[in-house]
Amino acid sequence: MASSVAMAQAQPKLKVGLMLPYSGTFTALGVAIENGFRLYVDEQGGKLAGREIEFFKVDDESDPSKATDNVNKLIKRDNVDVLVGTVHSGVAMGMARAAKESGTLLIVPNAGSDAVTGPMCAVNIFRSSFSNWQSSYGMGTVAAKQEKKKTAMTITWKYAAGEEMTNAFKEGFEKEGGKVSKQLTLPFPNVEFQALLTEIAAAKPDAVFAFFAGGGAVKFVKDYAAAGLNKTIPLYGSGFLTDGTLEAQGDAAQGLLTTLHYADGLNTPRDNQFRLAYAKTFKMQPDVYAVQGYDAAQMLATGLAAVKGDVSRKAEFAAALQKARIDSPRGPFTLSKSHNPVQDIYLRKVDGKENKVVGIASKSLSDPARGCRM
Repeated sequence: MASSVAMAQAQPKLKVGLMLPYSGTFTALGVAIENGFRLYVDEQGGKLAGREIEFFKVDDESDPSKATDNVNKLIKRDNVDVLVGTVHSGVAMGMARAAKESGTLLIVPNAGSDAVTGPMCAVNIFRSSFSNWQSSYGMGTVAAKQEKKKTAMTITWKYAAGEEMTNAFKEGFEKEGGKVSKQLTLPFPNVEFQALLTEIAAAKPDAVFAFFAGGGAVKFVKDYAAAGLNKTIPLYGSGFLTDGTLEAQGDAAQGLLTTLHYADGLNTPRDNQFRLAYAKTFKMQPDVYAVQGYDAAQMLATGLAAVKGDVSRKAEFAAALQKARIDSPRGPFTLSKSHNPVQDIYLRKVDGKENKVVGIASKSLSDPARGCRM
């Protein structure tokens, strides 16, 4: 009779396909997600549910037109058991479609596209991050209620993530009696903000809400300050505006209020332990992207433990995750019926090189998952 240890060792390696941006404006985000994922796997001794992990990597270049070809390299060529990706919402939609068609497990460690856990929801699709709606709705309610702003304008790139976040801000802001007068956009990943900043200056709203991330966020915050607008019209954002970007933004970002499901200085034992391990391993401070990568691995481990490493048992994998409480550095979260985190959204203020928690914008916020039939 073979021992269960020998049985576990006999299991083939679990193939994990990382499809992330390793070039372009979102490079740092892709690297942080991979770092976080690997950190959790390393903490488990390189194995999840007794299976050693083998990684396959594809640079998705944040290009939706290449998404199908790229994801098929992992599904058809490398025969991965699990897909992990990505940052850009348009690319994530391509991944979700392929995962739905092939039945491959997909864990989304960033892209907040509302549709992934809305109309595209499926038994084999999970998210360890947030929905775009979730990240920005609370900033709208705070700007109108606590900050007493009456009028606002929004600005973002013209693509799914930007439109969904600015619309969520608008929903929250108008629910509390404010009015969004104009929603400005420019093509992704364009960073020529001057004409739009001139338009904001002329319109004089009480507030501006912005969504940009990565290199685009750095330039926008600096340009906003250089135009002198930060002195007269307060800028708010979803937290991506100031996450992983403060070093480069410097003085221009000081005092900015943003909402996000993570913050610096949460100062819980779980978060402190994570931050220390991450800093030691990668010689840099973790950000929200690192947390989401770490939790993607943690969710995979939870599901795998329930099915004893057998990823073909999708319904049982999903059922286990729906019952689970994920012990995240951000604070514990559960998953909604559509497999999106139900989590606290923090109100954060930029202070030096930190996004410090100043309150909770939305407690245990669940995405409305509009259009999900599962």
